[in-house]
Amino acid sequence: MNVTATMQTLQAENTAFLREVREIMPEFDPVRLGQVMHDQICELYPICRSITGNGVRETLRLMQQWIPLEIQEVASGTPVFDWVVPLEWNIRDAFVKSEKGQRVIDFQKSNLHVVNYSVPFRGKMRLEELKTHLFTLPDRPDSIPYRTSYYSESWGFCLSHRDFLRLADEEYEVCIDSSLEPGHLTYGEYILPGTSSEEVIVSTHVCHPSLCNDNLSGIIVATQWARLLRKIQARRFTYRFLFIPGTIGSITWLALNESSVIPRIRHGLVLTGVGDSGCLTYKKSRRGDAVVDRVLSHLLGQRGLKGKVLDFSPYGYDERQFCSPGFNLPMGRLSRSVHGTFPEYHTSGDNLAFVRPDSLEETLRLCLMVFRVLEGNRVMVNLSPKCEPQLGRRGLYRAIGGQSDAGAIEMAMLWVLNLADGTRSLLDIAERANLPFLTIETAAQALERHHLLEEKSFAVRA
Repeated sequence: MNVTATMQTLQAENTAFLREVREIMPEFDPVRLGQVMHDQICELYPICRSITGNGVRETLRLMQQWIPLEIQEVASGTPVFDWVVPLEWNIRDAFVKSEKGQRVIDFQKSNLHVVNYSVPFRGKMRLEELKTHLFTLPDRPDSIPYRTSYYSESWGFCLSHRDFLRLADEEYEVCIDSSLEPGHLTYGEYILPGTSSEEVIVSTHVCHPSLCNDNLSGIIVATQWARLLRKIQARRFTYRFLFIPGTIGSITWLALNESSVIPRIRHGLVLTGVGDSGCLTYKKSRRGDAVVDRVLSHLLGQRGLKGKVLDFSPYGYDERQFCSPGFNLPMGRLSRSVHGTFPEYHTSGDNLAFVRPDSLEETLRLCLMVFRVLEGNRVMVNLSPKCEPQLGRRGLYRAIGGQSDAGAIEMAMLWVLNLADGTRSLLDIAERANLPFLTIETAAQALERHHLLEEKSFAVRA
């Protein structure tokens, strides 16, 4: 091993990993990919999505340009645990017209203007009656709120509070040209087989209309992650990417795959809200000590990222379904700013300007590192366990011993040799040594090449 080259790698670990990715995928350019992802968000932004309907289908069909998604349909009325797949909702137009014929609320200008899943309605009414169907945010007077009525048949409109205050006391024509009828729940699935049938699940929700961070950012980061992994042939795990409606989508998928796929899941991650300028935030699985919990805690703690780790709670996104006690899957959630903690959340403020190419790129980089750790996490055995082997004569140690700056790679080798007793994974060693996983893995590879170490098993435990 070239020690100087190794030390340079360790001093720029993230750059080294990206260089390795580029060797496999020459076109990989993280900075360019950030802008590519933002452009893809722009393409999906106008579509009115919901938990069912043509908006989801259109979104998934557009995504098939980027990855070969399989689109699945589940009929309305299908029982899924304590739930039932709902009627399918579609909308063509909606408006509120003044007496002068002006559209004072117009679905064509923003699909947030209509309460998602509003039943069809046509009629005329005075402002006082109309007010009972209007939703605003008085504390954010320029923002249109996002509201839903998935499981109760009602209708309504959302508008900025400033526009609400401008409404005259007159009669208005109201139209919601929608349908709510038997149809299907639609979701997308993409599977990348590995040498092992054990699976890593990446799930993201596709049910929100024109909201960029929540959750076009999760959709696009997952799509690009899948696209990049597709080009890496040496995959140990099988990777399953799910693009599903929130809550009812994950419940439906779990019900349909309870006996076939669920037993093979070893690690999982829910992606949502990963494009804003907030710090990277990981929410642990219900188990709290699953390998994926340790991997994200380790990466966010070791890589100089401005990140934080949260304990599990039964409130949030689809991690609460995957982590329900009947499944208790090892799945955490990766986001940036936590839902409900920023003013743009579930409003028209979650727009194209709110998501940033550099944030999308940083999230994708972290996802690639998660892949790297999961794939590289092996259990090793020291083949020369009686005292330290002589590293110097193998070119693995500096010629002059006793230097105070012997270097991280030499220290990593000593940690690996000492702890590689067939019971610890490389992640275990990295955590114990408080060294980056890639440093430990680099040391282990060097020792393996010099027949001082061998793999006992591939660490697949959840």
